[in-house]
Amino acid sequence: MRGGERQVWDVVVVGAGPAGASAAYAAAVAGRRVLLLEKAELPRYKTCGGGIIGPSRDALPPGFELPLKDRVHAVTFSLGGRFTRTRRSKQMLFGLVDRPEFDQRLVEHAQQAGAELRTGTTVLRVEQHGAAVPDRRTVAVVLQGGETLLARAVVGADGSASRIGAHVGVKPDQVDLGLEAEIPVPETVAEDWRGRVFIDWGPMPGSYGWVFPKGDTLTVGVISARGEGAATKRYLEEFIGRLGLAGFEPSISSGHLTRCRADDSPLSRGRVLVCGDAAGLLEPWTREGISYALRSGRLAGEWAVRIAEAPDAVETRRQALNYAFAIKSGLGVEMAVGKRMLAVFARRPGLFHAALTGFRPAWRAFKEITQGATSLGEIVRTHPVAQRALTVLDRQMAESAASGAKDPVSPRP
Repeated sequence: MRGGERQVWDVVVVGAGPAGASAAYAAAVAGRRVLLLEKAELPRYKTCGGGIIGPSRDALPPGFELPLKDRVHAVTFSLGGRFTRTRRSKQMLFGLVDRPEFDQRLVEHAQQAGAELRTGTTVLRVEQHGAAVPDRRTVAVVLQGGETLLARAVVGADGSASRIGAHVGVKPDQVDLGLEAEIPVPETVAEDWRGRVFIDWGPMPGSYGWVFPKGDTLTVGVISARGEGAATKRYLEEFIGRLGLAGFEPSISSGHLTRCRADDSPLSRGRVLVCGDAAGLLEPWTREGISYALRSGRLAGEWAVRIAEAPDAVETRRQALNYAFAIKSGLGVEMAVGKRMLAVFARRPGLFHAALTGFRPAWRAFKEITQGATSLGEIVRTHPVAQRALTVLDRQMAESAASGAKDPVSPRP
């Protein structure tokens, strides 16, 4: 840099969770000057079950070793605490991690690729026009305290309450409340849970609860639509009590809103892209977000490099549209199927419970999805039986809604 010139980063990434770290890694490994900003100090806690399914594993940087706390080979399902059944798999279904450690390792991989990290840094806004922006190829990133950074491209990965997402215009059409407790337990209790997770289909439409074992700690949580705060809290308390865990004091109790994007929600604005929770990218039925964060983050980092190199607004727009197409043709297809699954599950949870606990092809599909051998969208696309079943259920729900009839009673095992 010549005297008086301000440093311009090729890519500035806002947020150092899995999406941001993946974006920073992808841009840095391409040889670009990358700055990764995080408002917290790392490692930091995140309300999340910490399940690493096959698509998450496959999206990790080369050489990344998962810091697994447990390997899941069995799932116990229940329907409102009843009709409990455990299904097992010889092959590992998925792994469990502590998010502070997992996120920290992802950030370290980005740093090893050449990204620079700044923690304790809050971004107030980004500006693409005005006095702070020296030219049309530059974005100004305004920090709390008044400092302004300059970049050729910005990736917003700052979570579900994203300020960068607000700048882009991200719109949610599904908002859910997740509540979680980290419960330390004695070795005798931990041993009973080792290698097994618990999933309970809950009392509110679309709700469910989970238990994820991580050594001497059980992560117990529930999720339901926003607006049911008191009922969701009551569900968590009853769930913990039903599991026989009410006598153990949680080390952490937390809550988090997840926001799932509307189909027409934008993924970019000018030289700014969004990914992960900031873009509202997550699986609508299970609300699984880590795989969506890792995959969309990597794509955002790759396209941020292209946008940083774009000489004008026309090329910037072309690359941004290509990024949107890459997201929608992959993750977007999966989300569309997930939304249909959630709509059916919300009305007929007993049907899903009966299928997973008593219908071998459904359990096989669950295993293949969690192991990364296929996806929900791929199963519906390639399996005629699954396609017909979902179409029939869609039609039944539409007819029920049109007639104002009462929803059919969920089948019970």
